[in-house]
Amino acid sequence: MELIDVAERMFLEGGFADTTMQMIAEAAGASKETLYRHFSSKELLFAGIVDRKARELSGPESTLARGGTPEAVLFDLGIGLLHLVLRAPSSSLFRILVAEAPRAPELGDLFYNRGPGRTVRRLAGYLAAATERGELRCEDPQGAARLFLGAVVAQYHLHLLVQPNWKRPAEREMRAHVRSAVAMFLAKYRAL
Repeated sequence: MELIDVAERMFLEGGFADTTMQMIAEAAGASKETLYRHFSSKELLFAGIVDRKARELSGPESTLARGGTPEAVLFDLGIGLLHLVLRAPSSSLFRILVAEAPRAPELGDLFYNRGPGRTVRRLAGYLAAATERGELRCEDPQGAARLFLGAVVAQYHLHLLVQPNWKRPAEREMRAHVRSAVAMFLAKYRAL
């Protein structure tokens, strides 16, 4: 959607707090009323950006939604997540969110629930179903989902956030890292 594209660009350029709905509407060549018809607040417009990224990662077209073996689903989700986290617009939006959340906690709640929280819930649903099929043994699918997702992104995301000159890993390194995270996860949760 064009409004979301424009809003994302404007938030990245001017920050969340300093970007108004009027500025976004003007940049999109739309009226403020049109913008408010689609998004009743700036926070919900930001949530729309997060929704789109979450759909890319774990929405109806994803391997996670289509199912498959735990190895395939976890690898595809992991590599997709790592690409998403390390991609410039996503990392910049995350920085904006971290800066704004203390002043606007509802923005942090929206981000978590519609982005990372949604991915955790979707993965937990898959893990529960795989446990029912006898492929995995996850007594706590929600905790297992958090464990896997954290193993995939934690160190890379930390480097990205605190080291502005950090060189992003090559594709080969990222794929090896995700394969290791999948192997570690399956060593604990694969059905015997």
